[in-house]
Amino acid sequence: MRMTLIAFAAALALTPAIASAQAAAPAAAAAAHYSTDNTTIGEIMADPAAKAVVDKHVPGMLANDQIEMAKNMTLKQIQQYSPDNLSDKTLADIDAEFAKLPAQK
Repeated sequence: MRMTLIAFAAALALTPAIASAQAAAPAAAAAAHYSTDNTTIGEIMADPAAKAVVDKHVPGMLANDQIEMAKNMTLKQIQQYSPDNLSDKTLADIDAEFAKLPAQK
């Protein structure tokens, strides 16, 4: 009985650490890929493959002189300024292609 209680106490003590590690793993994997929610325009512009994806869906946007002001913003954040060009469907299409790119280093 005493061993059962010790094992149970140990399991309870380890549960937060295990849950935390399990939650961090998918988050780290998701963070390894570009996304319209989390990747800045500056990061996208620095990677020719990611830049090509955005250019395909929103031609000329990254070549605009004003894009320099938005380099620290994400595509999702600038959607409010250009909702016709950056619709939810366009962002979803970009995210789908970003997912096919090799993970960031």
